[in-house]
Amino acid sequence: MTHYVLSDRVIAITGATGGLGRAAAVALRGKGAKLVLLDLDRDSLNALAVELGGPGVAAAWVADVRSLQSLEAALKDAAGHFGGIDVVIAGAGIGSPESLESMEPAAFDRVVDINLSGVWRTFRAALPYVKARQGYLLAISSMAAFVHSPLNAHYTASKAGVWALCDSIRLELKPQGVGVGSFHPTFFQTPMMEAVIDHPCSALVWNNHRGIWKFVALDQVVASLVDCIERRRDLVTVPSSNGMVAKACGLLRRLIERIGFEPSKVAEAVRLTNTRKAP
Repeated sequence: MTHYVLSDRVIAITGATGGLGRAAAVALRGKGAKLVLLDLDRDSLNALAVELGGPGVAAAWVADVRSLQSLEAALKDAAGHFGGIDVVIAGAGIGSPESLESMEPAAFDRVVDINLSGVWRTFRAALPYVKARQGYLLAISSMAAFVHSPLNAHYTASKAGVWALCDSIRLELKPQGVGVGSFHPTFFQTPMMEAVIDHPCSALVWNNHRGIWKFVALDQVVASLVDCIERRRDLVTVPSSNGMVAKACGLLRRLIERIGFEPSKVAEAVRLTNTRKAP
């Protein structure tokens, strides 16, 4: 597979000030890429841009993935600033454990709107620029796209949707020379994960992230992400050994559920979650 050189490529990242977004930005800058940093908090964005070298190589724009107009305006300015855009990473995402009974409908809609519709909006807004350079679109999904844990229906549905969305868009854009990938890490440490660790589900559903639910290092996730872009991969799992689960998720689903989720502990996690939400 041809190596896609990242030096002087212009790479846009949504969710740039989050745990993975920030770490990816640092690593990609280390490869010589120029960075378009997109997120909601202007002060955090500007601080990160300065840290990465300033406007010649890293510049920030406030953009909301829940608004196509916001993304279009930011990417238009960014393309003008850098002369174009080669790669876009749709990295904005949210999630925390909730049961069907405890979750408010508006909260479910928000997760799907950011995690799934936000990827579509990001790709849509970026397409004219990436197509002009026969570049690459990458969506941050999760192993949750393939392993559908209890108390996580909103998150697993959104991440499975991202996987399907990328597969469909890839077929559309391949004749135009644009690559499309989906990136599927297992658990790794980020600020978003801190809320999960503090939740009863951590111990009851995911065995405090031991065994098959163990964390991988953020450095490993970032290295795989950079390699994914350099090789313009269609799908990457982290760790790579999880690729078997991704390729045969339907066949392995019952086995994974039997090994990974004890019914009594799941029931207790649901009870605790519902109790926490009770008036």
